[in-house]
Amino acid sequence: MSTNWVNQIFCEDALSGLERIPDGSIDLILTDPPYNLGKDYGNDSDQQSVADYLAWTEQWIAKALPKLKPNGSLYIFLTWRFSPEIFVMLKKRMTMMNEIIWDRRVPSMGGSVRSFSSVHDTIGFFVNRKDYYFDLDAVRIPYDAETKKLRSRSIFVGAKWLEIGYNPKDLWSVSRLHKEHPERADHPTQKPLEIIERMVKASCPPDGVVLDLFMGSGTTAIAAKRCGRNFVGFELNPAYCEIIQSRLAAPEQQAVKKPVKRKTNAQKVEA
Repeated sequence: MSTNWVNQIFCEDALSGLERIPDGSIDLILTDPPYNLGKDYGNDSDQQSVADYLAWTEQWIAKALPKLKPNGSLYIFLTWRFSPEIFVMLKKRMTMMNEIIWDRRVPSMGGSVRSFSSVHDTIGFFVNRKDYYFDLDAVRIPYDAETKKLRSRSIFVGAKWLEIGYNPKDLWSVSRLHKEHPERADHPTQKPLEIIERMVKASCPPDGVVLDLFMGSGTTAIAAKRCGRNFVGFELNPAYCEIIQSRLAAPEQQAVKKPVKRKTNAQKVEA
């Protein structure tokens, strides 16, 4: 089977481009489609009627999911305006594991005076079957020194969860990328690497392949490269394709070195 599509960004419509990718070859679909809120992506992809937008969404979902391996997973960024309908589409085909809320840490100012301010995005996490790949240890959050000290009683000594951290919850509070942020590229809805890398590490095995149908500024490809995974993606806008290639070529986007695992006290005694 040819793999000349791996680690490639195709500047074309994903609906036709998906034919390049063999069925059952993708470990993780991680994608951030247009929200249909009228954003300017250099085309009219974010300015459809509700009916057309949902029909288009159903179309790309039907074409993309066969590309997943049987134990593959999917993460999809959505707005609360359309997540109920799109979650139902996906629930007909996959098992929903989480609805993750991304708190964008928007400052308490401005916004509508006729409703509550919207400060979050919704992320759906779906899997194909029960033995889906998921590496919790790769994304655990370390406990701070004070918490560890409070858990110093003998019953906690050597406890795995205390040594390597806790399971991230389904509320992720990560600041959106401000214009001055060093990660920021010229794209209106760029997602932080911190979020994308968490998904890649947890749900794509090393040397696996991540597919993003709507690459935008290329953050999925950057995260895959940094985490030792492969990627493939599509992007309609030629200007964004140039941004992606520029970001991929930047030296700071090289693979992140794996941290050296330190021995616990218990392991030192045994040694």
